[in-house]
Amino acid sequence: MSPLTFIIFLHILRRFPSSSPSLFLFAIFAFPVGKFAGEFYELLIYRKMSLPRIHRKRGELRIHESMDELKIDLVEYISEVSEASVKDRGYFAIALSSGSHIELLSKLSEVPYSKIVDWGKWNVFWADECLVAKRDADSNYKFAKDVFLSKVPVRSSQVRSVNNSFTPEEAASQYQFNMRQQVKSRTINVSNLCDCPKFDLILLEMGADGHIASLFPDHPALAMEEDWVTFMNDSPIAPQQRITFTLPVINAASNVALVVTGASKAEAAHLAIDDLAKGNVSLPARMVQPIEGKLVWFLDYPAAAKLDGVQISD
Repeated sequence: MSPLTFIIFLHILRRFPSSSPSLFLFAIFAFPVGKFAGEFYELLIYRKMSLPRIHRKRGELRIHESMDELKIDLVEYISEVSEASVKDRGYFAIALSSGSHIELLSKLSEVPYSKIVDWGKWNVFWADECLVAKRDADSNYKFAKDVFLSKVPVRSSQVRSVNNSFTPEEAASQYQFNMRQQVKSRTINVSNLCDCPKFDLILLEMGADGHIASLFPDHPALAMEEDWVTFMNDSPIAPQQRITFTLPVINAASNVALVVTGASKAEAAHLAIDDLAKGNVSLPARMVQPIEGKLVWFLDYPAAAKLDGVQISD
C-alpha cells in the first residue's frame, strides 16, 4: 500500500462511524497487507475500543485504559484540530506546556500523521517555559524538539521559543510583544470577547497539586489579568525562574486539552472536575474554563479513579 493510498484511507476512516460495516469491508479488501497495515489496524482498533466520551460542565472527559490508547486519542485529536484550524483560517497556532505528556506527541512524527498534518501551517508557542539554556534538560523547548519537532517538517521560524538570555521579567515582556505581533498578522487569532490572543489549541498537563503551565496554587501569578504572559522567580518546582501564560489567555483559546495521568493526580482531578458544593477555587486546573472554546480532559484509569459517577473496572 502506498503512503498516498493510506492517507486517503485515513481521511475516509475519520468520516465513518467506528461500527460501520462499510469501513470493515473496505479495510478487509483494500488494506490486508502493506508497509502501513500496522498503523491502520492500530487506528481501527482504537476506533472500536475507545470509551464513550463523557460530557460534564467542566468539559469533555476522555478516559482511557492504557497510555497507548490515550496517546493515539490525543494525537488524533491534535491532528483533527489542526486540520479544522487550517481549513478555517489558514494557520494552526498551538501552545505547548511543561510536563511528561510531551512524550505522547512522539506519535506525531510517525505515519500517518507525519504525512497528513499540514506542518507548513503550524506555529508553535509555549504556554510556559523555564529560563534555562535551550540545551538544558529542563527546557520545554528542548523536550518538544527532541520528541517530535525535529522529526517533522516544521521550520525553525515556525517555532516561537522563549529568549532565555533575558531576566524573567524581560523574557515575559518580549514573549508577550512577539505574541502581539503574531496576532496582528493573524497567525494567532484574536478573541471576540476580550483583549487576548485566541490560540487554536493550548495543550496542558495537570500536576498532582492541580497546577497547569506554571500557574501554581495560591501563587500571585494566578491573579494576573492584564498581562498575557507573566514571570516568576519563585516557582515551587525547580527551576524557579519561569514565564507562563496567564489564565485569561488560556481561557481565551478555541480549544484547551488537559492531560491527567497517574494515581497521584486522582484527588486533584476530582477537585478540578467534579461538581463540588464549594469547589476548590485555588486549584489552577479548576480555573481553566474557556469562555468561548472547548475543554477536553485526557485521563488514564488511575487518574480518573476518584471521579464521581465514573466506574473504573479492574
